[in-house]
Amino acid sequence: MPFQTISVIGLGYIGLPTAAVFASRKKRVIGVDVNQNAVDTINRGEIHIVEPDLDMVVNAAVTEGYLRATTKPEPADAFLVAVPTPFKGDHEPDLGYIESASKAIAPVLKKGDLVILESTSPVGATEQMAAWLAEARPDLTFPQSHGEDSDIRIAHCPERVLPGHVLRELVQNDRVIGGMTPKCSEAAASLYKIFVQGECVITNARTAEMCKLTENSFRDVNIAFANELSMICDKLDINVWELIRLANRHPRVNILQPGPGVGGHCIAVDPWFIVSKTPEEARLIRTAREVNDSKPEWVLNKVKLAVAEFLQANPDKTAKDVTIACFGLAFKPDIDDLRESPALNITLQILNNFSGNIITVEPNIKQLPECLIRKVQLQTPQEAIKKSNIVVVLVDHKEFKNLKHSVSCDQVFLSVKG
Repeated sequence: MPFQTISVIGLGYIGLPTAAVFASRKKRVIGVDVNQNAVDTINRGEIHIVEPDLDMVVNAAVTEGYLRATTKPEPADAFLVAVPTPFKGDHEPDLGYIESASKAIAPVLKKGDLVILESTSPVGATEQMAAWLAEARPDLTFPQSHGEDSDIRIAHCPERVLPGHVLRELVQNDRVIGGMTPKCSEAAASLYKIFVQGECVITNARTAEMCKLTENSFRDVNIAFANELSMICDKLDINVWELIRLANRHPRVNILQPGPGVGGHCIAVDPWFIVSKTPEEARLIRTAREVNDSKPEWVLNKVKLAVAEFLQANPDKTAKDVTIACFGLAFKPDIDDLRESPALNITLQILNNFSGNIITVEPNIKQLPECLIRKVQLQTPQEAIKKSNIVVVLVDHKEFKNLKHSVSCDQVFLSVKG
């Protein structure tokens, strides 16, 4: 099936790299996003997110005329929906963005088009998207009613890339492709084979949805084990980092490194999608989420102890005299992504719990998020070290690797990253 024009709905951390890679293969790509600033930035050949080498690929694609961004969907042969799926209420999946994207592309659909949901979603979301499209376009037929003979092909193909390595992993990683019918899967596989060098593995839509959730829940459970172990070791006065190094010398043990919690748009979110559908059965998955969600509070308590330690050593000072520097806001090292970031959560809690001056360091952003603007100062690592009494390392950015050596003996150093 030939695809001359491809539309990507949502130009964020997944949508923009995907659009750029298609465009680099000389396909005409129309990127769609509700953010006018993102659209204008891309059309200048620039990018609004941090991802290694993406700026060069986007610039080349725009300059050569293969990539163009707009706020309103236009006709295409294939549509890839890559919009957020946040929470509402008590960890309930919010499909509002998918619904809005579906209703936005519905008017420009034509017979033979392919629609792929890439957004990480609860099981059944692809079928729900198909229902929204069918409701908006009763003149077209869809897989849920006409099976293999439908006018529109629909599939789910979740992204499974690592921030900081997105361009390489988009091309090299295997893709799980779940069509609502075999012909839907076949059409989706032919689209991804334009750039995917890994294997395109065919399944059905529900299994593809569950596969992404399973991958991230597996990671979450393993991280929860490490985080719980760190809290146990702290109580027993054991160095958890040494313990993990020793335990990992066993040929069949590979414990992950603990941290301040779990963040990002996947691992911190996806397990709840499983819990929301099967709350009675997903007991281990729920517990792992609760362990990881509790870690920021544990870190906050360590900061409170650090403040008490500093004040005990400096009886002439009060809590208002203490300056705390929080190093890192992103949810993982060397990226600018603050979504569901435990480091950002901890910084906000420190801000709300201490009367002194709070400094933050995040070398991957130029502007603080709205929740911190006018409340804290964004400083360079050198400025923060110079001004602070307590140094709290929340993210293992490369700029922070030798930070401990810069801390003087009259400062308190606290790292939750080893």
